[in-house]
Amino acid sequence: MSVDDRQDDGTGHRSSPTGPRVAPPRQAPSPFAPRPSASPPPTPQGNVASPPRAFRFSLWSIIIFVLLLSSVAIQAYRDLSTPGAWDFWRETYIAASMTSAVIPDVDIDGSGRGRRALAISGKIGSASASWFRDRLSEARLAPGDVVLLSSPGGALNQAAIMGEVIRTRGLVTAVATSDASGKLRPASCASACVLVYAGGQTRYGIAGSRLGVHRFTTSTPVSDPLAEAQRIQGMVLGYVTKMGVSSGIVEAMSQTSDIRWLNPKEALALNLITKPVDRP
Repeated sequence: MSVDDRQDDGTGHRSSPTGPRVAPPRQAPSPFAPRPSASPPPTPQGNVASPPRAFRFSLWSIIIFVLLLSSVAIQAYRDLSTPGAWDFWRETYIAASMTSAVIPDVDIDGSGRGRRALAISGKIGSASASWFRDRLSEARLAPGDVVLLSSPGGALNQAAIMGEVIRTRGLVTAVATSDASGKLRPASCASACVLVYAGGQTRYGIAGSRLGVHRFTTSTPVSDPLAEAQRIQGMVLGYVTKMGVSSGIVEAMSQTSDIRWLNPKEALALNLITKPVDRP
């Protein structure tokens, strides 16, 4: 019998007349055939179950985020609960209590020499010193340029810092407002504003403008009001003496809690005004 005469017995084996039944050779799988992917066992409802670790990781992330957010909120509440903190935050991030304008050319003393000026007006608030520094940087004033003031006063410590900045930069001060053309108009400067004015290297006295002083007090509750009043008085005395103003101005301040408007002769005698100007 020839090789082609071998018979299949129905089981995939072929019989051979000369030997036992043999299985056909197995074929090696193709390297390009897709491999079967193992999938997670289905849940009783037929859905594939998610690995439990991923859920635990997400839950811990939420817990940590909530804790961090809570700590930030608690710290912010504590900060804003301190006296004056809310005013500082509002003036820094929402709306400043003062306004400003840059005047390119102001003839402050009638000499015909024009100077660059920064005119500021409004109440001196809890963040006015940092606001003032920013406005000076934007205005690019040089030594000898002018800061024009128009203010009812406000925060004492902020006013002293503003005066220090004016003196450090070699600027001059005057109590006045100005239009865009540089024409001056009389204005008023009272209470803490006087400390800002005192910072000028030269302090011009504009005809018709007014300087007002009064006794400084604190609105923050203190355990010893008398000691606090003495501390404030000592701070003001040290500041005005440093700026070259007569110590007599502290006496004038202590005489009344209402605004006392100094006449030009008084302001000149106290060396608060250093250079009077006859015209506005």
